[in-house]
Amino acid sequence: MDISLTSLAVGLLLLLIPLFFLWKLRTGLVRATLIAAVRMIVQLFLISIYLRYLFEWDNPWLNMLWVVIMAIIATHTLGERTHLPRRIVALPAFVGFFVAALVVGFFFLCLVLRLDHPFTARYFIPIMGILMGNMLGVNVLTLSTFYDRIEREQPTYYYLLGNGATRFEAWLPFMREAVIKSFTPCIANMAVMGIVALPGTMIGQILGGSAPDVAVKYQMMIVIITMSASMLSLILALWLSTRRAFDAFGRLTVE
Repeated sequence: MDISLTSLAVGLLLLLIPLFFLWKLRTGLVRATLIAAVRMIVQLFLISIYLRYLFEWDNPWLNMLWVVIMAIIATHTLGERTHLPRRIVALPAFVGFFVAALVVGFFFLCLVLRLDHPFTARYFIPIMGILMGNMLGVNVLTLSTFYDRIEREQPTYYYLLGNGATRFEAWLPFMREAVIKSFTPCIANMAVMGIVALPGTMIGQILGGSAPDVAVKYQMMIVIITMSASMLSLILALWLSTRRAFDAFGRLTVE
């Protein structure tokens, strides 16, 4: 069932609820919320127009170009949110996003869905998009936590190095903390999925006419592939960024 523009406008009135309380509590977030909402609406309408043509053309090269563009935008967003120097995170983050999306995405499209043409825009673009979105959040939290902790606890870090630890052994406590912090919410959401909350992908498929059992199987795989891609991308990003963030003596060069 489609949603008319009039119905959509009515639905957007629900935004008045959070806006009212944000204003009443003097949070200073009303303007930011309105700007974010307008940006979301404009961006989604523009992307719907673009994707309509992308689906009609269904060109593998254009589809791959779109994935590259998504990886570039995700990398730019990660740089802004982590406030880390671009010389350190730009290339590692891009490689992590792009490689993880292709490896996990093609595994799902070729071995699970068993598509004869995995570049088909109807499947390829949504899967790559959902992977990119989930990888971004995990990478931002992990990289921010890792480098922030090392910078704040440099005496501990240098103590480990000074007592014979390899660089990886000295990094390990900080990496462990960063990964735990970023993946704990993912694991918690996985544990209660279907009981406490019905996930958006599953609800969207059911509302779109899919049988509940089909929607459930897709939702299971979406959770698995997003978690797998997120882990692979952040390991790549961490490994590559540490080669740029530390000098030959293991000293942190992030300013």
